[in-house]
Amino acid sequence: QVQLVESRGGLVQPGESLRLSCRASGMISSVFWQTTMGWYRQAPGQQRELVASIDNSGNTNYADSVKGRFTVSRDASKKTVYLQMNSMKPEDTAVYYCNSKTRNGPERWGQGTQVTVSS
Repeated sequence: QVQLVESRGGLVQPGESLRLSCRASGMISSVFWQTTMGWYRQAPGQQRELVASIDNSGNTNYADSVKGRFTVSRDASKKTVYLQMNSMKPEDTAVYYCNSKTRNGPERWGQGTQVTVSS
């Protein structure tokens, strides 16, 4: 059974950095190669929104609000996707969810992890 296992978020101050990771536990390598991995977030009272995604070719997509500050990457050998968040702002506060979309396969979600940016 495939599960997306996210690292713990946390509390950071404005301007600081945080890295999230998400491992596709139980996913075989050939499937991971056909899977676009991404990060979404949901702030209180807001809809869930795409933060960043990366496909198996390394093509990335970012929300305008995080361009130049966040970087998404993936390590196929570890079946893991990362989100490096720099120059964080209070408006980055949200629950962050890992997402996987497999070509001709299911979409999956992680359990979510809280990230809070506050002084």
